[in-house]
Amino acid sequence: MRVGFRTSPQNTDWASLEAAWAEAGQHDVFDSGWLNDHIVDPGADRGGPAFESMTSLAALAHHVPGKWVGQTVLAATFRHPSMLANEALTLDHLTGGRYILALGAGWHVGEHESFGIDLPPLGERFDRFEATIRILRALFSDEAGRPPGVTLDAPPFRLDRAVMEPGPVRPGGPPLWLGGQGPRGLRLAARYADGWNYASNLDGTLEGFIERRDRLTAECEAIGRDPATLTLSVQIIIPSGGEPRRAALDRAVAYGRAGAAEILLTTLAREGAAGIRRLATEVAEPLKATFG
Repeated sequence: MRVGFRTSPQNTDWASLEAAWAEAGQHDVFDSGWLNDHIVDPGADRGGPAFESMTSLAALAHHVPGKWVGQTVLAATFRHPSMLANEALTLDHLTGGRYILALGAGWHVGEHESFGIDLPPLGERFDRFEATIRILRALFSDEAGRPPGVTLDAPPFRLDRAVMEPGPVRPGGPPLWLGGQGPRGLRLAARYADGWNYASNLDGTLEGFIERRDRLTAECEAIGRDPATLTLSVQIIIPSGGEPRRAALDRAVAYGRAGAAEILLTTLAREGAAGIRRLATEVAEPLKATFG
């Protein structure tokens, strides 16, 4: 069982966010650290304070040396895949090969409409999502690290003798985790991903996780892939204290027993260092102790 902390960079000031990550670096119980990827407060229809996730992670990663870092999940609609690949490779080098690129198709209607970012209908959105994945894989390949580069048609995107240097620290590039929850998203995870993330914080349930776990297993087996090579992770919101916090710990244990290999414990960044200390001692340590 691996345990990560997750501090969404919304509705907080920078000092509190940085204090939380600095504190997390002092706790060996955490294997990874995570942000989300929104331009606004995702709990609101529009607006709300938010720090951009790629630059924030680049600024925070030095606080947690030796831990994996990432975002659950980046919105594929926000960035051109070639720029995303370059950003990911920069973080790959910055962290010594400990950056996980977790990607979703995009979903928050209000932030897309507010800023004029295209959010296509679901079918087209997943066409573009798969095209983004193919571009990323191509730019993380050995061929992209030297001339003549890679050429790929992945409509609406195209690579024409693209060379991206320096190449990744980790062969094949940063691990790619996908966040699709529906049938097509699960097929894409089975085909392309190193990991899959279940967003229990978005009205997910244990039963929903088990159903998708079983479908992922079937999708992997259908293409001749060992399901054990796909890391399953779950995001869980951990309340500030009291009985809701104990209930959240019980849910985390249940997800682990149902097959989640990594539990991402989400707490409020504005609680700063104190929030991370509570998260470590009251949730992360008992969770890890349960699984030995």
